[in-house]
Amino acid sequence: MKRILACASLLFPCFALGGDFPEGSPHFFTSFDAATKAAKISGKPVVVVFSASWCPPCQAMKTEVYPSAEVKPLHDRFEWAYLDVDDAANEALADKFGVSGIPHIEFLNKDGKTVGQQVGGMEPADFAKRLEKAAKKAGA
Repeated sequence: MKRILACASLLFPCFALGGDFPEGSPHFFTSFDAATKAAKISGKPVVVVFSASWCPPCQAMKTEVYPSAEVKPLHDRFEWAYLDVDDAANEALADKFGVSGIPHIEFLNKDGKTVGQQVGGMEPADFAKRLEKAAKKAGA
């Protein structure tokens, strides 16, 4: 991306970098279009994670939060997209959602309308509460 994105929080250490997701993670699409297409078919809301390999809080969310025992029971209630902000293909989408700090997480209903957002890292229990709230707002 041409703009400079700052990690929204440095509360979490960086444990892993890059593409692979730890065991127990939700199924992440790496394309917004694929995730929203799946949501239209499944009727599930969408969690869109804007992230980067160089962002410690992003990587902590990836390794410690998404696969956590608190979040795992909520995996199947959503379609998940994990989008790298450094990928030029995601630049217009990041602009559309006003991404200026990462991790930036958009919660969308099955029709692609925003029902909430989270910027910065969170602990697993807090993120699970955000997911529950987003599911409720999305009517899921």
